[in-house]
Amino acid sequence: MADLRETGWGLHARQQAILAAAIELYVQTGEPVASQALASISGLSSATVRNVMVELADAGMLEQPHTSAGRIPTARAFRLHVEQIRGANRIAPRWLPVESRTQIDAQLQSLGGIGAFFERTPQVLAALSSGVGLALATAQPGDLLEHVHFQRLALKKVLAVVVTRSGAVRDRVLPLERDLSMNDLETASRYLNENFRGWDVERVRAEIASRAERERSEYQRLLQAAEELWSRAVPDDRSLEQSVYVEGVSNLLGAADKDSARLREMLAALEAKERVVALLTAYVNSEERSVRVVFNMEDRVPEMQGMVLVAAPAVVDGTVRGTVGVLATQRMHYENTINAVGYVAQMFAQAGNDTGDRS
Repeated sequence: MADLRETGWGLHARQQAILAAAIELYVQTGEPVASQALASISGLSSATVRNVMVELADAGMLEQPHTSAGRIPTARAFRLHVEQIRGANRIAPRWLPVESRTQIDAQLQSLGGIGAFFERTPQVLAALSSGVGLALATAQPGDLLEHVHFQRLALKKVLAVVVTRSGAVRDRVLPLERDLSMNDLETASRYLNENFRGWDVERVRAEIASRAERERSEYQRLLQAAEELWSRAVPDDRSLEQSVYVEGVSNLLGAADKDSARLREMLAALEAKERVVALLTAYVNSEERSVRVVFNMEDRVPEMQGMVLVAAPAVVDGTVRGTVGVLATQRMHYENTINAVGYVAQMFAQAGNDTGDRS
């Protein structure tokens, strides 16, 4: 077993150099790294490199996917790689390449409102990282209703879109116990918009119920329809009120391993908004103000085996408004991805100031 005393990475200088070179090659090619390739980079003999690679494997830093193949870095190796980048003070938005900052600025600076910012962010992060861009807009206490719209999709099935003053857009497909005509839906949305625009969304439910209790007549039928639609569009469970945006899932088709069954499970998990909410809220603490890199997510979400989450809270005026991040394979370019997420999170405060959005 190699001597892994906790100095630096817990590795001696030669081990660190070989491991760093192995990580760089693996990130570039996606193929197991052979000792000959590392020997040509390091200037060491192939025999010396093979011995060091055995030491690194014993230390849990490298693994051999196939008997005749080279070796690939483990999650532990990537975790230490991230620690080394942080230790070198290379994690800060200022270290993001100019072209990446320019791309982010071009996509996000001209947007109006926090809601639009959340909606566009995953697309930008997915393009920069070749991973899956994620954003979770958290419903704010005291958030005010701006507009509600209902669209009939099929028998007993309605699409509800609720827009708040903070810019959050919540869309849900509502299964109804009874069918409502387009006229019913238009009347209900018109009633809600005319009577409750500017109201705290949490107060609307109670007020509709109160009015329906008082009224008797055809007017009550309208109120009952509005009450049913609103209670399903904005349920009591606040976790479902959060708006989730996901972009770049197709990036996993070429980047994830070739286990098609596991890939299907992962894609299905990402398509379920509740799973994305659970994923982000489980790992990104609202108390944090820095970018977090999470390995071994399969301990909590089995479908995410081999994936890494890079995420940060989006803070406006000291209030956490949601989370932005990237979900990618371990083969990501960590420095650029971490700094891109940090830069986008930093922009949220400026977006809030520019739009006067302080709700």
